[in-house]
Amino acid sequence: MPPKPPTPKLTHFLCIPLITPTSHPQLQKSLTTFRQTATHATHTPQIPGAAIRPLGTLHLTLGVMSLLTPERVESALAVLRGLDLGGMVLGALVLERSERGDEKEKGKGKEEKKEEKSGEEKEGGSQGGEERGSIGESSGSRGLKITLRGLKSMHDATSTSTLYAPPVDSPALLSFCQQLKNVFTDAGLLVPDTRPLLLHATVLNTIYVPRGGRGKGGGGHGGKKGRITIDAEEMLEDWADFVWMEGVRVEKVAVCRMGAKKGVDGEEAYEVEGSVDMP
Repeated sequence: MPPKPPTPKLTHFLCIPLITPTSHPQLQKSLTTFRQTATHATHTPQIPGAAIRPLGTLHLTLGVMSLLTPERVESALAVLRGLDLGGMVLGALVLERSERGDEKEKGKGKEEKKEEKSGEEKEGGSQGGEERGSIGESSGSRGLKITLRGLKSMHDATSTSTLYAPPVDSPALLSFCQQLKNVFTDAGLLVPDTRPLLLHATVLNTIYVPRGGRGKGGGGHGGKKGRITIDAEEMLEDWADFVWMEGVRVEKVAVCRMGAKKGVDGEEAYEVEGSVDMP
């Protein structure tokens, strides 16, 4: 068997930043609540404070990159600048409208379908044009919005190291993000990943806890030689309906550098290599 190729050194990632003027107060309040609860002495398992991700690091990762030369970085930024974001949003909203329409149709009887068809014929087919106009208008004025609700685990909940807040199901958001991923994949910029795209905002990751610094309460495992794991089953239940942020418009698409750093304000965040504003 030929030897496996070496794992590429990851330097950047493609993402949807989640910190906006609208989301900042919502997420700040939510993370404070989560931190105070999860790290409290009476919480089981007691979570080390270092495992809670800082506000400025929250984002939706769409793919990771290994850009080891300035030329590769510039190639990624050129693709970023060349994105047809307006067209992608419109396509995503059309897809969502179509899927919702299909679901409605499945719930209707044959008689209802006939009446609907007859009504459309009387209107002379104008409905399609109005619908396209409505979608086009919404893509410019409303755009894509994100609501984060609940808490899920990246691994078996009884022994996990990573918890995340999932976006509320949105075919349009998923389609838009998949389009972005496809463009960068086709350009040979993303590290190949055949897994389905999982949109998630990581709020807890024990990899950031110093070795040997685990919480109390019997729920943490691991030590100096390995990552801490926790039994998060009860946590997932307790936070299942928790709204982290609601109705926040997607404002940017960005390429960021791996490894969050503290800024002059002392807050930790990922350095933005380049970003483009949504239309």
